[in-house]
Amino acid sequence: MTDRIKILVTGGAGFIGSHVVVELYEAGFEPVIVDDFSNSSDTALTGISEILGYDVKCYREDCKSEAALRRIFSEEKNIAGVIHFAAFKAVGESVKEPLKYYRNNVVSMISLLHEMEKAGVKNLVFSSSCTVYGIPDALPVTEKTPVKKPFSPYGITKQIGEDILTDLVKSGNSSLKSIALRYFNPIGAHSSGKIGELPIGLPNNLVPFITQTAAGLRDKLTVFGNDYPTPDGFNIRDYIHVVDLAKAHVIAVKRLLAGKSEPLEIYNIGTGKGNSVLEVIKAFEKVSGQKLNYQIGPRRDGDVPEIYADVTKSATELGFKTETSLEDSLLSAWNWQLALVKESVSN
Repeated sequence: MTDRIKILVTGGAGFIGSHVVVELYEAGFEPVIVDDFSNSSDTALTGISEILGYDVKCYREDCKSEAALRRIFSEEKNIAGVIHFAAFKAVGESVKEPLKYYRNNVVSMISLLHEMEKAGVKNLVFSSSCTVYGIPDALPVTEKTPVKKPFSPYGITKQIGEDILTDLVKSGNSSLKSIALRYFNPIGAHSSGKIGELPIGLPNNLVPFITQTAAGLRDKLTVFGNDYPTPDGFNIRDYIHVVDLAKAHVIAVKRLLAGKSEPLEIYNIGTGKGNSVLEVIKAFEKVSGQKLNYQIGPRRDGDVPEIYADVTKSATELGFKTETSLEDSLLSAWNWQLALVKESVSN
């Protein structure tokens, strides 16, 4: 595959990473995965292979290990850029196990940047998060909305990641060019039904909890609070289809490789529209034909009441625009869940 530009994808077997790997390959790149599979499954590699008809190279390594990353950069030799996903991502878990999150998310970032510098790899797309805004004073949030201390250690690690990139630029000693994408809430699955969100153990995100409940794998869905200062009392989030999100990474990579970016650029990646948890439940019931058994529980530590994106900057500078509706995103997640159920029955 000598005609393809090589992009290293850390955490490439994860939910977002696997979809980005597919989009990279289909855009003419050669993705190379590094993943320790602490929060992902081999089935993602199988799904990627079935979609592409090609086995993407995968290194089973921990990104905290500089030695492992050094070996990968040495073996691959001509990596043009990196997309960095490798991180733990559950807000609630991070509140309960903060050291786990600080050690994994921050150390892996530092190790990666060290080895990128040594290998002369100068282009990075960083997986950031809207959690860096904390509880914003006004909505929707723009990239100029003041960053506040997030409500969770997970969010703080993403803020630290951005701070590291900012300080590298300020130092004047780094040739790194980076784009930080502040995701909102990715949902859905690939249209093939071959890859999707596959939480290990109890889901931490709303949609897999919904689909598992609808599929009868869970007795009920617990909604964390209905007493927030929002129109219907439920949390409001900006839900973006994971394939749309994946395409934003391809656009960011192309921008970096074309030399069009500043040393550090930051973009919101969302739909620009907020939906409440209750609206998501009702939309899922509509597209799936399944009535959900849900109950109201106490608020969850680390959750903010309401956040959604202003996407003007990503539209005008990146040329990025989402294509998939909330209903179609939820239907793709349901189809993925049905495929999982079918596979488990056949096995």
